[in-house]
Amino acid sequence: MNRLFSDSCTGPTPTRKRLQELRELARPLESDAASRAADLAKVAQHGESFLEQLPTRPVYVPPGDRSKSIEAMQFSSSPASLEDALAVLSEHVDGVGHNLGSSRFFAYIPSGGLYKAALADYLAAVTNRYSGVGHASPGATRMEEMLLRWLAGVVGYPDTSEGDLTSGGSMAAVSAVMAARESCAIKSRDVAERVVYLTSQTHHTFRKALHITGMGDCVIRELVTDDGFRMSPAALQETISADRAKGLVPWFIAASAGTTDVGAVDPLDKIADIAQQEQVWFHVDAAYGGAFALCDEGKRRLKGLDRSDSLILDPHKGFFLPGGVGVVLVRDGSKLFNAYHARGTYMQDMLHDTERSPCDLSPELTRPFRALRFWLPFKILGTAPFAAALEEKLLLAQYFHERISEIEGIEAGPPPDLSIVTFRYVPDTGSADEFNRRLVDALRDDGRIFLTSTTMAGCYNIRLAVLGYNTHLAAIETALTAIREQIAELSNA
Repeated sequence: MNRLFSDSCTGPTPTRKRLQELRELARPLESDAASRAADLAKVAQHGESFLEQLPTRPVYVPPGDRSKSIEAMQFSSSPASLEDALAVLSEHVDGVGHNLGSSRFFAYIPSGGLYKAALADYLAAVTNRYSGVGHASPGATRMEEMLLRWLAGVVGYPDTSEGDLTSGGSMAAVSAVMAARESCAIKSRDVAERVVYLTSQTHHTFRKALHITGMGDCVIRELVTDDGFRMSPAALQETISADRAKGLVPWFIAASAGTTDVGAVDPLDKIADIAQQEQVWFHVDAAYGGAFALCDEGKRRLKGLDRSDSLILDPHKGFFLPGGVGVVLVRDGSKLFNAYHARGTYMQDMLHDTERSPCDLSPELTRPFRALRFWLPFKILGTAPFAAALEEKLLLAQYFHERISEIEGIEAGPPPDLSIVTFRYVPDTGSADEFNRRLVDALRDDGRIFLTSTTMAGCYNIRLAVLGYNTHLAAIETALTAIREQIAELSNA
């Protein structure tokens, strides 16, 4: 019989000796209380220094030399000090690119970064709870269940709904499409006859979700929009009727509750009426806008969201959490379960587990403890500050739209449905598109604010998105001042 260790040998065997050597070599992976305290103090100070400097940092810093950065990030078999590592982080990561936590970051959809959520991430990593299966960490999976139940209540979904905390909106969209595909029992041979309805404002990752789920070859109808870039219910109804007459099968309506380009909210109630009448899956991309349902004014603007079959949310947007968490909710939770439930034989010990397991509602088996970063800030702060901040963003966007419209030469986009405002400056002579390209560049180089652009009806437009938890009226005034000054400089030049 083969044995790892010889029972008859009183001294160390070659195996024992090698194990002892390896243990000593691997010992740095383990830490004691004193070293942990020292490391934590250094890391905390690094984070504190970054946060203290953030209000005065430029919102965007161009990247440094690429080769220098990569060289500095290299590691070897020999150890380096924590101080050296933090210095690399400060210079080559923290010091360049977008400062998302700045109150003057108005680009794309601003992401949060609540400090209490960062503390939660630290605790989640330290405790390393496995939240994929209820049996493994009942507390972690119950926390996720509680959060999803609360979110369902915020958007108006029934108790029969289910959901999943994902890595972000892209994966949440994949799960929504999967639930719809499996619910309708669509096979490969059926795909070419199924029809999806969307608009030019539908987020580009939705088409990626169709591709990932095997629905990329379905018929896609891009519907016309109104002056506010919202889906036209009349066009939707007309197109569905025309498709049925052609022998096609209307399958999926992809509406938006806050588009990324202009912040448009589709007429969800009217679309829900059509979806119900036509028996078509009604999905809403509320990744950006869904959080506004937490405040009364936002809930009013999102009327009809509760009637969807599925929706997605990004808590790292409207709930101000750090990047890396999304949500999918499905009105009939059994449809999400049926799309994903699977177990391997090595999990047979959990066949009689009575706990809810997120892996049954998700493409993920192994997953980080995402719920803690969501739960801790809300538990400590309560929901009221979040609701107030969200209402504030709606008013700030409205205020900016009113003030930017007063600047001579500015063409403002439609009044904001939520917290995104678009505008462009039209010079007396020359190309308006070229002037606004130079204006975006000038504002970026100026450093006080960071804006991005989009194309609307074939025209180059600038967009301002208000969603930072620490963005208040002073930041909006700074934006207005910077825009006026850069327009004047470019016009004089």
